[in-house]
Amino acid sequence: MSFHRISPNRMSIACSCLILGVTFVVSPSPISFGEDKPTAADKKRDSETITLWTGKPPGETKELPPEQDTTKPDQAPTGGGSVIRLGNVSIPTLEIFKPDPVKFPLNGTLTKSQTAVIICPGGGHHILAYDLEGTEVARWLAKNGVTGIVLKYRVPFRDPEDKSKAAVQDAQRAIRWVRSNSESLGISLDRIGIMGFSAGGEVAARATLLSGKEHYTSADIALDLIDQVSCKPNFAALIYPAYLVAPDQSQMIEELKPTDKTPPIFLVHAWNDPVTPLSSLYLATEMKRVKVPCELHMFSGGGHGYGLRHVDGEPVTDWPSAFGGWLKTLGWLEK
Repeated sequence: MSFHRISPNRMSIACSCLILGVTFVVSPSPISFGEDKPTAADKKRDSETITLWTGKPPGETKELPPEQDTTKPDQAPTGGGSVIRLGNVSIPTLEIFKPDPVKFPLNGTLTKSQTAVIICPGGGHHILAYDLEGTEVARWLAKNGVTGIVLKYRVPFRDPEDKSKAAVQDAQRAIRWVRSNSESLGISLDRIGIMGFSAGGEVAARATLLSGKEHYTSADIALDLIDQVSCKPNFAALIYPAYLVAPDQSQMIEELKPTDKTPPIFLVHAWNDPVTPLSSLYLATEMKRVKVPCELHMFSGGGHGYGLRHVDGEPVTDWPSAFGGWLKTLGWLEK
């Protein structure tokens, strides 16, 4: 993943239309969800961090240099702010942000929505845009009553022939861990989603579309009770996902094509994204073919790597409102 300044682009598609059952929009109508961004007080609310694996993750054989923010002082801001570019991640974790029980009173031990979303930041499988596409998103979800959980997966990639392998192993384990600990998290077993940005979108897509495939086995690591739990998410949100198309860009990667068992998917992309929007277009088309709900928001401009940060004059950065509407429509915000 690369980060680009979002240049003003006021070209717009004249109307919203349904093509192949997929929604193409430029300016979603504002709704309450997503407009109320986290305040300073919200940002001070404690998160909880857990280590994902017991012992070394599968396939880890060498020591990396210390984990660190690799952002250089002269790097251009994104959406008006700096970005934490976290490198040398060898100990995957989950950072958990729960909704404020004062604003969203618990129903017994359960949160109001009973929904959690695991978030996979992007970074081209080299680094993680940990705040832009991770903690900022988790705090925003918690602000709106959804438990946000940031997956700090392993980077840089370990296998040059399968760059997402370690990350998808971490994602499968993350879904299983959240489902195994649903009671203490105050969520329901069947209300666990996964979201990913750019390369993190590939990770989330593979965890969703290949949930029936074991990406790690007893040959890779000593399995425990968590590994016996389902790793299939109940829904997915892929924001400018990367690396889902064949090398000649003529179709989706064959093994990633959805089936009628694939859960609902929400997609956002900009037409001028240098990380091809065909990843989203092809996936939406295949979702239509297998008759599984899918919502695609394709914008004329906006580029890549905007995360959750609003930029005036760039309608693509209003995607959180559309996502909130989708969650409401599918019932993930109410129980």
